[in-house]
Amino acid sequence: MRDFAQWSLDAIREEGGSLSWLEEQRFDWTTTTAHALEQILSGKTIILITDEKRKWLESYILSSVNRVSFDRPLLPIISVDSLFQHYNSVSGGEMIDILDDMISISFKEDYFFWYIGKGNDKRADIAKRRDNSYFWIFDEEFQNSFILKSYDSMLDIKLLQLFKLFDASLNATMFGEVDVGS
Repeated sequence: MRDFAQWSLDAIREEGGSLSWLEEQRFDWTTTTAHALEQILSGKTIILITDEKRKWLESYILSSVNRVSFDRPLLPIISVDSLFQHYNSVSGGEMIDILDDMISISFKEDYFFWYIGKGNDKRADIAKRRDNSYFWIFDEEFQNSFILKSYDSMLDIKLLQLFKLFDASLNATMFGEVDVGS
């Protein structure tokens, strides 16, 4: 079984110049993504949250990660908006606490948040409260985060490339090609 960091480097290099930007950040990528993959392998549900500008990516991830054409187990992944349609109107710590309690009861603590978007967006607040959350966050350093720049003209392309690598990492991990624990 291969080391995840080495496997990621090889996967990045196989893509050629299109992913060269990620080679410099591969250690941040492997550290945060390995933690998320370990949680997925342990059977936790992924609760996906994006800021409003990345709703298109949320739709893409939700429709792509469990494609019928895949020969892998289906993943439990849902949007926070499907759990609480009024998530955009949540404001203040007390309401976030109530929502977090509902999610914790529903999923028996077997879940983690995956947030994609600007760090200062209020939709990030619930994910920031949990130590096991996974972030593709913009313009802010935060634990368990892969940091991107919101003003990067190639941001959307980079997000799609990251998802492609995440999906390949998921396959490699689920099929025992890669050890994310090392």
